[in-house]
Amino acid sequence: MSSPRIRVLPDALADQIAAGEVVERPESVVKELVENAIDAGASSISIEIAAGGIAAITVVDDGHGMSREDATLAIRRHATSKIRCLEDLARIGTLGFRGEAIPSIASVSRFELTTRERDAVEGTRVRVDGGAAPAIEPIGCAPGTAVRVRELFYNVPARLKFLKSPGTESARVTEVVRAAALANPAIRFTLVRDGRRGLELLPAASRAERARLVAGGGGRLDAIEGEREGVRVEAMLGAPETARAGAGGLHLFVNGRHVRDRALSRAVAFAYGSVLPPGRYPVGVVHVAIDPAEVDVNVHPQKAEVRFARGREVLDAITRVLARGLGTSAWSGPAGRGAGFWADRLGGAPPAAPASPAPEAGPPEPDPWGLAAAAEPRPYTPAAPVGYVNDAPLLTEQGFFASLRVLGQVRKMLIVCEGRDGLHVLDQHAADERIRFDGLRRGYLAREVAIQRLLIPERVEVTEAEAVVCDERREDLLALGLDVAPIGPATVAVRGVPAVVSRAPPARLLHDVLAELTRAGDRAFGDAVDMALATMACHGAIRAGDPLSVDECRALLRALDAITDFGGHCPHGRPVVYSVSFGELTRRLGR
Repeated sequence: MSSPRIRVLPDALADQIAAGEVVERPESVVKELVENAIDAGASSISIEIAAGGIAAITVVDDGHGMSREDATLAIRRHATSKIRCLEDLARIGTLGFRGEAIPSIASVSRFELTTRERDAVEGTRVRVDGGAAPAIEPIGCAPGTAVRVRELFYNVPARLKFLKSPGTESARVTEVVRAAALANPAIRFTLVRDGRRGLELLPAASRAERARLVAGGGGRLDAIEGEREGVRVEAMLGAPETARAGAGGLHLFVNGRHVRDRALSRAVAFAYGSVLPPGRYPVGVVHVAIDPAEVDVNVHPQKAEVRFARGREVLDAITRVLARGLGTSAWSGPAGRGAGFWADRLGGAPPAAPASPAPEAGPPEPDPWGLAAAAEPRPYTPAAPVGYVNDAPLLTEQGFFASLRVLGQVRKMLIVCEGRDGLHVLDQHAADERIRFDGLRRGYLAREVAIQRLLIPERVEVTEAEAVVCDERREDLLALGLDVAPIGPATVAVRGVPAVVSRAPPARLLHDVLAELTRAGDRAFGDAVDMALATMACHGAIRAGDPLSVDECRALLRALDAITDFGGHCPHGRPVVYSVSFGELTRRLGR
């Protein structure tokens, strides 16, 4: 008889596999330990890390602590104080609950837990090295719990080599602590990095006060509150001009849990209406409170995502509450929406048609940013894109676009042209964006992007992760045309910008480029360069609403002919031109 192929794994190996889901990097460890401290009723939480948390992590809290029996059980898999029966899974009210974090962390580090209940005579110390048998002993210690994690992944070298630099890992840990502080304003948080205090947040009177201190980024945040269809929303949001290309500046919480949710981010952005271009997200904090029975918090191993039982209704309620506070009347009324409204914007199958919502009761909320009366776009004469002037060979080249006859501009957005075989309609913004992108990319590849030096460097508040990118990738940013120098843990100075987009606000340009570069995740820096160049090209391009003369329209057409790899789309994938043949037109008109 052959030996069995299926075997029960040893506990140590099973713990390491579980650790792969729960513990990705030092920030994962800090997140789990801080959440346990919050669930333990702590009023003060101190975090200390060395070498970005790779060498050491210590989390100390003044919560209720544990008995010797509980401390012994805490290092066993599937042991938790937060779930008693199957029904509890449907109404999770705590942050940590999986019962795997502590044993998973202990299996990939040199782990020590010290704890004492407030009225206990002595405490307990538990030591575990890489998932080995625990050593448990009594000890004198302060009330609460202290967890020390040393040499993370020392016994899993394959995992260790995928970690980033200590600076990057440290920045990730800082963001975890900031998120915890935003959700828990009554708790004091202290973060020490390599012996230096990096963050100290005293208890705040409200979420709004904590948000303005932690997430304001130097700008103003206005508070918005409201409730609709069982969804309570409390938000502190910034003005539309401070919005960013990614959702990195928007912190989302559901029942006190920090989440990363694209649909929820978009619902917040939709509340700004037409004053916020697609793809841009506001800066700020949004807290959503809903019946725990309507939220599934166990859809992600690290509890970073949630799923709503009635997703469309919840997202719609959030948008409407925020829109009332922002003053975007087009979104705040009881306008009907088709069955595919959220599906079109968020992806997925169209939901069932909603019942008509009841009109909002009570007086309208204030309009802090004046969005209800947004002014018409201000016309301007666009700056000449790359290749427009001082390039005689280009101006005399007769390519396809240069052969078109410009008939005029429609709605200050579209250029209508006549060709030999039909009509061609160009999106002026997409066309100019593609031209500028081509110039920037050629300059980047040749390391010859022209830089416009700023007379006075502009100070820009960034996240710790963005500051690390500015420091570690300074030469790469310079090749993109951005001369940036860190001047503090979360502050940089912009000293120069690409000349082709010199009219763009430096802070907004930098934030958008950093959003693209940091969104690259574990991919190589170079993989995100094209998107960063596209973002810069967008900043400098002609906008919808900008009036263009016939000569300026012709210059755009001639510049398009100079792009060697032009496939008819802007760098973000939108079509630049729509063509219809004269044959199709005559058939449509019955000629």
